[in-house]
Amino acid sequence: MKLTTVLSAFLIAMAGPAMAETVKIGVVPGVYGDSVEALVPEAKAAGIDLEVIEFSDWTTPNEALQAGDLDLNYFQHVPFLTNAIKQKGYTITPIGVGTLANIGIYSLKHRDFASVPEGATVAIANDPVNQGRGLLLLERGGLIKLKEGVGYLGTLDDIVENPKNVTFREVEGPQLARITADVDLALGYPHFIIAAKTFDPGSGLIYSGVDDKQFAIVFAANAAKADNPVLKKVVELYQSSKVVRAAIDEGFAHNPKLYTIAWEK
Repeated sequence: MKLTTVLSAFLIAMAGPAMAETVKIGVVPGVYGDSVEALVPEAKAAGIDLEVIEFSDWTTPNEALQAGDLDLNYFQHVPFLTNAIKQKGYTITPIGVGTLANIGIYSLKHRDFASVPEGATVAIANDPVNQGRGLLLLERGGLIKLKEGVGYLGTLDDIVENPKNVTFREVEGPQLARITADVDLALGYPHFIIAAKTFDPGSGLIYSGVDDKQFAIVFAANAAKADNPVLKKVVELYQSSKVVRAAIDEGFAHNPKLYTIAWEK
């Protein structure tokens, strides 16, 4: 054996395995965070150390991504991100599609919208897009009427008819499940309800369209890293993983009516 061959083998042995790439990803509690956590071993096997960082609100994950403290986040849909960019000037872009969650209007006090009393209290998301989605559901239930054409961008100021004079309590989306018992009606997200273990996520009075793909949760990155192959690999692994798929199904209480695997639709 030549000396150069021996030396090369020695150097390779000394170098050891290639160092794994570290990817920091911001999530929120519940199925989104749990499904990403489920991916950690597969990512590790693919040479990626996936560091999952949990946030309890819907503002900080974008602030952290913009500041470079995260490489990815996974908690928001495109309309929410678009509105955040408009308000804050973020240079953030979606790089892959995830799960589409249904939303609903829930009550632990009333069996239907007709039973809701005069002056009832309604808890609703405090961010513009998700507030608009909740108001559309309340309009479909006959509780309020919105200005023509406002769609999911509607706010409390766009309510033109409120025959039962209901009052609204604006709450951070992830906290809605925890206060549903304290109000007459609440906008709810099945994955947060399941995580909070407070009541049946399938008990909503009304639900949004589960196939409305524009509200699918996306993987978002800083625009400067949008073509990073390691970040794209994380998305690819997530979408192809059977373990992730099982975690998503468990996160939605094995109820296929509450979610859609959006990247397949």
